[in-house]
Amino acid sequence: MSEATKQPKPTIAELRADIKQTRAELGETVQALAAKADVKARAKDQVEIAKVRAREAVATSPVPLPLVLAGVAAVIGIILVVRGRKR
Repeated sequence: MSEATKQPKPTIAELRADIKQTRAELGETVQALAAKADVKARAKDQVEIAKVRAREAVATSPVPLPLVLAGVAAVIGIILVVRGRKR
């Protein structure tokens, strides 16, 4: 090998800085993996997102809220009547 292709040895300060950076990156990776593995927290996040979307849909819906509630009550009533007849 020629002298031009040899890499100079890193100094102790450079090695320590590299180790510090590697530890920081590893810590971030571990936190990201832990967040992905936390199914309960992810499910709660998805529920919150669904709530926000539902509120936005209700707020921008041209159908009045009492009409929607009456429809839901009617569907529940029909289900209860049908179940009562089967027994």
